[in-house]
Amino acid sequence: MNRHLVFCLSLLTFPMLSSICEAQIAYQKATYKNFYIGSYGRVGADWSFVNEGSIGRRLNLNNMGSIGGRMEEQDYLELATGIDFSPLVKGDSMNVTVNTRFAVWSNSLSLFGNSTTTSTGGLTLAIPELYVEVNGVGKKDLINLWVGSRLYRGADVHIADHFYFNDHSGQGFGIEWKNRTRFSALFVASTDTSSTVPPYFYLNIKTGTPALALRQRTVMIVEHDLALSENSKLTFLGEFHRMGNPDNTDTLPDLAYPGDNGYVLGARLNRNLPKFLSGSFNDLSLRYGRGIANGGDGGVSRTWLTFGAPDLVDQSFRNAYSWSLVEHFLMNISPHFSLNGYVIYNQSKGAAASNDQAETFFGKEVFNRKEDFTIGGRGTWYISDNFHLLSELHYSQRQDGDQPVNAMGKLSLAPTLSTSGERSVWARPHLRFVFSLARYNENASESLYSPYLQFVGPERWGYYMGVKAEWWIF
Repeated sequence: MNRHLVFCLSLLTFPMLSSICEAQIAYQKATYKNFYIGSYGRVGADWSFVNEGSIGRRLNLNNMGSIGGRMEEQDYLELATGIDFSPLVKGDSMNVTVNTRFAVWSNSLSLFGNSTTTSTGGLTLAIPELYVEVNGVGKKDLINLWVGSRLYRGADVHIADHFYFNDHSGQGFGIEWKNRTRFSALFVASTDTSSTVPPYFYLNIKTGTPALALRQRTVMIVEHDLALSENSKLTFLGEFHRMGNPDNTDTLPDLAYPGDNGYVLGARLNRNLPKFLSGSFNDLSLRYGRGIANGGDGGVSRTWLTFGAPDLVDQSFRNAYSWSLVEHFLMNISPHFSLNGYVIYNQSKGAAASNDQAETFFGKEVFNRKEDFTIGGRGTWYISDNFHLLSELHYSQRQDGDQPVNAMGKLSLAPTLSTSGERSVWARPHLRFVFSLARYNENASESLYSPYLQFVGPERWGYYMGVKAEWWIF
């Protein structure tokens, strides 16, 4: 009798103990299958007779990034992932996506091959995007929301890798209404930068010493699209920047400079060109920045990258300003030829009185004024569906302070295998043989005002030969 009772109790107890043990582990099981992945990248190798090997340096002028042509850009990789959360309630049109983007590049301009993140000057890994986006909020699906860090920006001059007018990339949140009006707020933290012209300095978290870093600020942005006709649209832009006052308990009172403000006003006219083949357009944008919002240099247009030196008397950037003018067009003239061109003009001045060099808060001399102008274009010849010939011509000049003008002209030719078979400037992947020839003025040559010249010395001519691949899929 007792043995039967013990046996029955064991049969009941063992499953209960087993279920309790299983409950101690939270097993992750996939419930959604709506996952997607995308990528952008470029990779290749170049050859130079100077060192009978790879130089990996672009021919463009210093502090201009890819403005002036991007055929010589170094290796770069982006990997983007997304999870699409389909509505669980039948009839609900709201859609939620979680987006992540990883970026990898080399700090030393070396090739990706045989390089690691632990190598000196090796690979750098960044996560420029990690955000949640909700589309179709409300009964009429008029509102979109996003929260996180994202590359929140509009059109770019692709052949110069320049996102002009409204590059609001950063961490914050945003609200969009009817796909016409957009409001966003960015919170720019103490971000390390290699720039020599930040408005203020902040403590480096790793070393505890003053470093070239941007002090925290808040940026509030509003944009509105106004349809002028079936083929034209006008976008208005407004920004307000606020850098708060330092904490009263700041342990380094000598670095506790007062708060500051800035603002941005701009407009961009976008027109489709129906007289040409589909996809043809013309963009014209003008932007003005004031105070600490006068940023836009080094090939990027982010207004929170404040330019120049402060007014050391009132310890502010109140009188700083910048102008940016961009003309960009694409004309698909025939099934055999497309022309893509641009003009970029930038002028920036800090708050100091000098038009040349002036002191920062730490006594470092920086240029307080700069002016640059670039004009360029790419012709794409569709020899066949899979064989295209890219030809580029660029002229770029830049003046720092009262220094002489630095100038460069560049011609690039790139026979290209376009594997998609599409006759379009956006067709990818591309496998290219690239040859670029640059001519520098005397001042640019003598001052080594180019990454290429810094390697080879004071030459008037520069050249680049390489085999490159570029792709994107999203």
